[in-house]
Amino acid sequence: MATIRFCGAAGTVTGSCSLIQTAGSAFLVDCGLFQGNRTTQDLNYQPFPFDVNSVKFLLLTHAHIDHSGLIPKLIKAGFDGPIFATEPTCDLLQFMLPDSAYIQESNVDRLNRKRRRMGLDLLEPIYTKEDASKALALCRTVQYEQWINVADGIEARYWNAGHLLGSASIEVRIDGTEAGDSDRPLRMLFSGDLGPEEKAFHPEPDAPQSFDYIVCESTYGNRDREDYTLENRREAMKQELTTALNRGGNVVIPSFAVERSQELLHDIGYLLATNQIPDAKVYLDSPLARRATEVFIKHAGDLEDIELPAAELFRHPNFRLVQSVEESKSLNKVTKGAIIISASGMCTAGRIKHHLANNIFRKEATILFVGYQSPGTLGHIITSGAKDVRIHGKQYHVAAAIRRIGNYSAHADQGELIDWILQRGDVSQAIFLNHGEDDARETLRQLLIEKGWDADSVYAPGFDEVFELVAGKVKSQGVAEHRIDTAELRRDWYNDYAAFILELGRRLETTDDVATRHAMIDRVRRALD
Repeated sequence: MATIRFCGAAGTVTGSCSLIQTAGSAFLVDCGLFQGNRTTQDLNYQPFPFDVNSVKFLLLTHAHIDHSGLIPKLIKAGFDGPIFATEPTCDLLQFMLPDSAYIQESNVDRLNRKRRRMGLDLLEPIYTKEDASKALALCRTVQYEQWINVADGIEARYWNAGHLLGSASIEVRIDGTEAGDSDRPLRMLFSGDLGPEEKAFHPEPDAPQSFDYIVCESTYGNRDREDYTLENRREAMKQELTTALNRGGNVVIPSFAVERSQELLHDIGYLLATNQIPDAKVYLDSPLARRATEVFIKHAGDLEDIELPAAELFRHPNFRLVQSVEESKSLNKVTKGAIIISASGMCTAGRIKHHLANNIFRKEATILFVGYQSPGTLGHIITSGAKDVRIHGKQYHVAAAIRRIGNYSAHADQGELIDWILQRGDVSQAIFLNHGEDDARETLRQLLIEKGWDADSVYAPGFDEVFELVAGKVKSQGVAEHRIDTAELRRDWYNDYAAFILELGRRLETTDDVATRHAMIDRVRRALD
């Protein structure tokens, strides 16, 4: 009997990791870092919910950290099997995993200085650069659409997913003996993250038909984007940048370092080259994005839907690829006429927080969001209309224009997800909807039922839920253990704390009567007793 356990990305869009156990083997599809609010991130410090020594190999769909970011932790825990991924994915991991390790080590170093002063036990990083280096040595490159033997009785084949350079949907074939059914093999398809139909650089997602089980992402399962082309997306960017630069301040764009930043450089470079926007310096302030851009240049000959010659791609004379901390800090002196692209895309960490702190209180500035903002992140708080925010422990009033462009998403929307699933033809047993929040998964589930799917064959797995996978059957074994209160995935105590501190400060500042202020503080003190 084979089983699948959803160790992440169940009711959330982060921490993608599925454990498949067969009669004689166990393997993972992805092993992603948990991002989002404080409680969700705490999962990264917990032990893996499975025996790491039993895992024989890992199939990686793509390089994004929410799919690959816990691989070094897996190595630290004892895993030493092969990691199968496409060549571009392996190229991106060469700097993404060491960069993630650097962040882990730096964050713990900062926290430990505070904990030492408070007399608390010191923390260890989730993993180190040495662990990341060991992970890279285990990478094995694969080609699209070619079967590979990954273990006795188990084969895999990678298909273009159209989401990111090197991204893949992974077909898995498990022979009858391994699957626990000697009559025929068990066939599965893991979508990975699927790209939209209109996407720069990559063709539309592809994969074969007829499976026993499909595991499909559902990030945008509850919404459709407006119909758009790459041309009218650039037109929308033109309008936003023209309006923002004419306001007289900077334009700060929080952006994911890999792919999103390169799409932005492509579009902005084209608009500058054709004199469609005001002349402006464009700063890409992310060492990770700079390295990713170099990988995109390496694979430029394979990219589609580009408006500039490959030799000019990402190389406009107005572009500045910021590297050092000193260069980044010097941007604090720039108060107008600059377009600053910086990671992270949800404003959870990195240099973007410094640029927000330096611009968000300026009424002439613009903060332009170009991607999904997970609940509980600073980006979500800002786009939800907060009047004040906390950045690095300090309070900032939101005076800048807050704008959004929705058509830079690298994910298929609701209609595209439905089409992709239907194009897979007959699915004999079940489809599992993962990598999506619960409302997105439930909406997509209901739409599939309306399209004729049996309600008993469309599942939205719970966090750590285990299912039996025998050709001809599917049965939930329930949740093996509870690592997190799933309600905390959307709103945790730290979000409430930050909102409370901001509101308390606002009430105290706007109350003129000193006695009322004392009374307010006394009520809070009594509540703590």
